[in-house]
Amino acid sequence: MSNLNLTTLKDSQCTVITVAGDLDLTSCPALEDAACRAMDDGSSLRLDMSGVTFMDSSGLNLLLILRGRLMDGGGRLELTGVREAPMRVLTMTGADALLLPAGAGARRQVLDPTT
Repeated sequence: MSNLNLTTLKDSQCTVITVAGDLDLTSCPALEDAACRAMDDGSSLRLDMSGVTFMDSSGLNLLLILRGRLMDGGGRLELTGVREAPMRVLTMTGADALLLPAGAGARRQVLDPTT
């Protein structure tokens, strides 16, 4: 059973999926389904990761796949609110350069690890 909660809000320019829980092998299919339903050619997808407390390599792989699919359709993937544990995965692999906004602003999106 997946420990993941998803909430999707869509407008004409961007879809925001709020992700909460563990992003791992068992929960990735739920996020992939929600993201694929939300993707339109040229659209943007924002994942609010402020509720993600754990992410493994399956979660990282899914984020990179979603990024590629969106880019192929002229859209983009944006991550916000990335907490310490998922951020560690992104920075250790260098994926932060691909998945987070450029510049120091991306670092400020990391939430307090004690929360």
